[in-house]
Parts: sequence; structure tokens; C-alpha cells
Amino acid sequence: MLSDIEIAQQAKMRRISTVAAELGLGEEEYEPYGHYKAKVALTALEKRGSIPDGKLIYVTAITPTPAGEGKTCTAVGLTQALGRLGKKAAVALREPSLGPTFGVKGGAAGGGYAQVLPMDEINLHFTGDLHAVTAAHNLLAAVIENHLHHGNELGIDPKRVLWKRVLDISDRQLRQVIVGVGDKSNGVMRESGFEITAASEIMAILCLATDLNDLKQRLGSILVAYTYQKTPVFVRDLGVVGALAVLLKEAIKPNLVQTLEGQPAFIHGGPFANIAHGNNSILATKLALKLADYVVTEGGFASDLGAEKFFDLVAPRYGLKPAVAVLVASVRALKNHGGVAMEQITVPDPAAVERGVGNLAKHLSNLRDVFGLPVVVALNKFPTDDPQELAVVLDYCRGQGVPAAVSEVVAHGGAGGIALAQQVLATLENVENRFAPLYGSDTPLEEKIKLLATKVYGADGVNYTPEARKAMAEIKELGFDHLPVCMAKTQMSLSDNPRLKGAPQGWELTVRDLKLSTGAGFIVVLAGNILTMPGLPKTPAAQKVDLLPDGRIVGLF
Repeated sequence: MLSDIEIAQQAKMRRISTVAAELGLGEEEYEPYGHYKAKVALTALEKRGSIPDGKLIYVTAITPTPAGEGKTCTAVGLTQALGRLGKKAAVALREPSLGPTFGVKGGAAGGGYAQVLPMDEINLHFTGDLHAVTAAHNLLAAVIENHLHHGNELGIDPKRVLWKRVLDISDRQLRQVIVGVGDKSNGVMRESGFEITAASEIMAILCLATDLNDLKQRLGSILVAYTYQKTPVFVRDLGVVGALAVLLKEAIKPNLVQTLEGQPAFIHGGPFANIAHGNNSILATKLALKLADYVVTEGGFASDLGAEKFFDLVAPRYGLKPAVAVLVASVRALKNHGGVAMEQITVPDPAAVERGVGNLAKHLSNLRDVFGLPVVVALNKFPTDDPQELAVVLDYCRGQGVPAAVSEVVAHGGAGGIALAQQVLATLENVENRFAPLYGSDTPLEEKIKLLATKVYGADGVNYTPEARKAMAEIKELGFDHLPVCMAKTQMSLSDNPRLKGAPQGWELTVRDLKLSTGAGFIVVLAGNILTMPGLPKTPAAQKVDLLPDGRIVGLF
């Protein structure tokens, strides 16, 4: 089989004007970025406010291996399959970050014959949205430092500046730095650090803002520091809300591209689900729902992360109701949960799959029992999968009364997802949807955390470090404890310990700190040893990427 980028480069793309016209967009409603990309004007959504929404199909997964289990491939392939069945469908996804692109994953635009195009541009600079977030975030950092240098009129305590810097590259060396080294002209010397751009609160705000006014209000509400008198300092106090908005005025517009088979694809925003809320922009999703009868979207990692955050943070706030959940599973991940090392993951072992099915069972329970959604299991097939291993998963689903289908969208595109699409359509028609968030807006903060730990992760309870208790008390004193919770924890386990596979039991969640994201409108709860700046692996994907003399890119996968 050809590599992902070879398949993408051989594809015949349609002009973005054709994709936009078939979707129902007028020429004045989008701005082409070349022949195959476009920014959609915010007025396109405003104009269609009275149109009923299409059906929202939410794609999530079991706890993944480091390479992922194929959520994006499944979302794209399912959209292509719906198109082959004559349905007006669109997909709404997050933008890839350069960190994973040059780190572990090597790209996040789908794979094989289930990709969004132009794949290389989407995985690299695309329309510059992530760079705009980086610039806005770092402008704010510079303004804070400048304020400290020029007299500190607000009385900011340099040791209580909360705002770090960001970079869209994984670089562990920058997690902790000292700024302002040298003489007084270089500023105030203090400890700081870098996070990856996807972890920026400005990224979350970009994905949650409903228009430019909402964007500016949220930017102004970002908590950046405390004074010596312990009073909070917000961006609006620094007078740069307008400057930040200017840097983001194009980035807030959803991006329109296409799948390998020509269906419309909205790619917008890129928060990670293990350190942020992990879903594409609300503007892109709402616009897609007005323009298509079926909208496929996905959240980062598994049901305990991206999906939970969509159900508890995003859906209630914007009046969205997912119609069905597609739970992506793979036999290789289940073997890993069954005790097989990654080095042996391609060796057939049906017994290991059976041992690992508990992880699938927990995620299935999260979707069906905790959130009340109809579920279809998509068994993403890899070339090394053994038929007996696939049968173990299908038999389990059958025994649970859950529709399931083997997905071969990577190898065969939309044709390989027909069975899955048919199961999804049948479930939409025949299975009751009892969707409800896990908690309400009036649920106390500690109870929200406990519900997440016990109901979604399977913990027996919650432990708090002294730092976490202090932070929680401060949040309550400031009056922000009503905000929903955005858990920052490992994606490699249902627990806060990446080494605990399957469906761990007999453990307690450890909360080590809490952080206010007042602009985004949630409380980040840090559990376990979660990092907001990843590092590169021993052999990063960047070492495989090259540019040929004819301008073609190789090595992206």
C-alpha cells in the first residue's frame, strides 16, 4: 500500500469553490486560500440561524496506544461512506499540531484512503491559525513582562504571574526557564516556562468563541496574575484585548477543505484532550450542522477525555445534542490492555484480546450508561489483525447488544466504511437517545471532580495534594467554583497512571493542582504527572521528513 502522503499527492482534488457551492455557500461567504482551502465568513453561520441542525455523529475511542487507534481515519472514512450512500455529510475536525507531526504521530489528517486534503498543508502551516494563537499568546506574555519592567503600576507579584509562553513544537528543554537574565534593561528576572500552543487558553478560547465580540470578552477575562495584595489581574486590566483580537481575526474563521472523496471537511482549532478540552471549534461544528444533514466530529483520545469534555463542557453550553457515538476500537490496543508489549503487538493472540476487552467495556459503559448515548463500535482493522482476534471483539459486542462493524476505511476509503455507516444510520433511527451531561452547573466543584473520577474513570475516590486544596480554596474565594471541570490527565490509561492498562480497579485519583481558565470558562484540574509541553521521542518523526528537488514533501504519514 502507498504511504499516506503518496496517496494524498496522487489524489485529484476538487476546487474549493466547487466544494463550497455544493455545500450551499455563496461566493461572498468564503475566502479562498489558494485553490483547495478557504476561510468561511462568520456571517455564513449568522445567516442560517433558523435552519434546523443536522445529525451530530460523535467519534471517540477506547484507551489508545501511543500511535492512536484511528479516530480521525474513522471519522473521515465514515463521512466518505455516508457520501457513497447518498447522504449530505460533512466532517469537522481539529487542526494538527506541529508537535505530534514532527514527534510521535507524524500527522493527524487521517490516513490511507480516509484522509482530508491537502494533507501536507493541513499537517504543516495550513492557514496559519496555530501561528496566530502562538503570536497572540506570546504578545500577552511580552506585555506582562513589559508592565513589570516599567514600574508595575498594577502591583503584580512577579512570583504569581500565571501566563507562560507557548511554542508549537515539542521541546522538553523549555518546560522550565528563567527569563530576564542579565542587567535591568533585560527586564525582571523570574522563573517561567513554555507550553505547547495547543495547551494555550487562547487556543481553547478560539474554539469556544461564538463571534468576535465573544472572542474579545473571553480574551479580556483571562486570569494572568495576582497582585502583592492577592487580587486577580485579568487581560482587560492590561489594555491589550484589541491587539490580541486583531491577531486572531482571521484565525477565528472556520477552514473549509475536503476529504479524499470530495466531501466537505471543516478543520478548525487544535486543543489537545489530555491538557485542554480536545475538540474542534464550536463555530465549525455549528456551521457544519447548518450546511449538512449528517456531521461527523471527533474528540481527542478516548471517551474519558475528548468525549467527556464535549459532553460536559461544550454540548450543554451551546445547546448541542450528539445523536450517536461511534466508539473506535482496535485489536492491537486491546492486546496491549491484555498485557502484550507494543513490540509484540502484531503477533496474533486472541486470548490477549479477550483479556483486554474490559477497556472496551468501560468506554462503552461511559457512553451508554453515564451519558445515555446510542453507540456503534467501529473495529478499525489493521493489516496484521488475525480473523480470530476480530471475532473476539465482534462476539463481545454482539453479547452486549451493541451494533459493531469492521472498518476498513484506511485500505478502501468510503467503500470500506459502508457497513459502519449503515449501522450508524440504523442506530440513529432505532435506538433511543437519552443523552445528558454528567453534572449540572450547580454541582459543587469537589462533587464534579468526584463524579468524573468514580463514574468515568472508575476510581474509588479522589486524593488532593496540599497545593490542590489551596488552589481550590482560592477558586472558591474568587467565586469561580461554578465553572465546569477540564481534567488534565494521561491519555494512556483510564486512571492517572499511564502504566495501568485495561479497566483499573482499586485506585484513587490524585489531584495535584487546579488552574483557572476564566476566559475559556473552565477549571483545569491536573491529575498525575501530566505535562503541558511534550518532548520528542528518541527517533522523532521529523527525521523522516524531507523536501525533494521538485518541491514534493516525503515522510509525512
